[in-house]
Amino acid sequence: MPSDLPPHVIVLFGATGDLAKRKLFPGLLHLQNEGLLPEDFRVIGSGRHSPGSDEEFRDRIREALSDDTGWDDFAPRLSFVVSDADDGADLADAVQRAEKDLGSGDVRRLVYLSVPPTAMTPMVAMLGETGIAERSRLVLEKPFGTDLESAKELNAGLKDVYDEADIFRIDHFLGKESVQNILALRFANGLFEPVWNRQNIRYVQIDVPEEIGIEGRASFMESTGTFRDMISTHLFQILGFVALEPPYEIAPDALHAEKAKVFGSIRPLDPSRVVFGQYASYRDEEGVADDSESETFVALETYVDNWRWFGVPFFLRTGKAMGATRRTVTIGFDEPALTMFPGGSFTGDAHDGPPTELVIELADQVSAELDVRAKVPGPELRVGRGRMRLDLDSVGDPDDALEAYERLLLDVMKGDRTLFTTTEEVERLWELCDPVLADPPRTQTYSDGSWGPQDALDLPGPRGWRVPE
Repeated sequence: MPSDLPPHVIVLFGATGDLAKRKLFPGLLHLQNEGLLPEDFRVIGSGRHSPGSDEEFRDRIREALSDDTGWDDFAPRLSFVVSDADDGADLADAVQRAEKDLGSGDVRRLVYLSVPPTAMTPMVAMLGETGIAERSRLVLEKPFGTDLESAKELNAGLKDVYDEADIFRIDHFLGKESVQNILALRFANGLFEPVWNRQNIRYVQIDVPEEIGIEGRASFMESTGTFRDMISTHLFQILGFVALEPPYEIAPDALHAEKAKVFGSIRPLDPSRVVFGQYASYRDEEGVADDSESETFVALETYVDNWRWFGVPFFLRTGKAMGATRRTVTIGFDEPALTMFPGGSFTGDAHDGPPTELVIELADQVSAELDVRAKVPGPELRVGRGRMRLDLDSVGDPDDALEAYERLLLDVMKGDRTLFTTTEEVERLWELCDPVLADPPRTQTYSDGSWGPQDALDLPGPRGWRVPE
């Protein structure tokens, strides 16, 4: 069934970069093949340096694709125009020509801005001066500033050109089916929502370790670091989904209002409960300073001081060159008041046995597990660990699932801001993070392939981190 979206001209800044090759162009091609893009669309890549002719640009994109199904229909819609913050005239002309080529008065523009934080404000100003911003929705890649002051400056520059309703700050974690399943598990099931509070939950862990290193992104890591890259965006956004109150509907205004309440209730981060780390071989990476203190690892403890969560610690951890790649949310439940079975209680001593936990894996294969206690086979009434697996991929047709960037690009074209970040959220999260930026902990070295510095391993107390088990 063809899409009912109006014709679109899509402008991608950073079109020759890694993100565009790995995610954006494959995502657009897949959306086209699924009939989800407008019937009429054009994609104009842009950047400071030309990749050659349009044909050479198309060849570079095709070489990066793992599946080129539908390429013959997609390729003629692609072109490239050189531009920068000081000169967007040629790009503006190309956008107008593409609109005339589409032959419709109702043509929308989508502008995808994947540039460093320092370049965002002048680029947005150029979009306004050249008229490219007219009838457009703007997609911004993180980080949204580098601290509270720069975020406010960026937001002021955005408001000079765009209405808030047309600004889409993209966080690809929020486009994952598994993250959205947190909302479904909580609010569509009577089993979980009644116990989703401080009376029943002892701790929450949000854990995103990665096996890979920086993979040639030394410039980004040296200037930004993992704290700015991951904590103020991805991990806090996941925390927002875990901790929010039931919205009156799953819609942009309702969801953002409840997330804002959560972020407003989070204590400013205590630098003494934040651990920075750097994997041992990081300084050997090309482009990294010999004395670099940039953190490739962060672990921290924070609290949401509201009626639902007061006193429940939230532990966040992420890092490069670690023991495994996982995206895991762990909900640790409280224990029964009376322990009557030997060998199965958890009273704070790690040797007493594992607690009851709900573990949600935020991977492409959506799954959740509930670790409970059950009787161990044998003549004695003794309890041990049992596991209930929730196969969330069995719901519906898995072929209908969209990759995160695909889902979010489609939402931008529809004007659906449900899974995007607001100005209010961005500024509040930087406000929470600023105490750490002002007084950062020392950066500790950890072994490649390990689970981070010992101080981070000790952060959750005797239970430790769910990952690794």
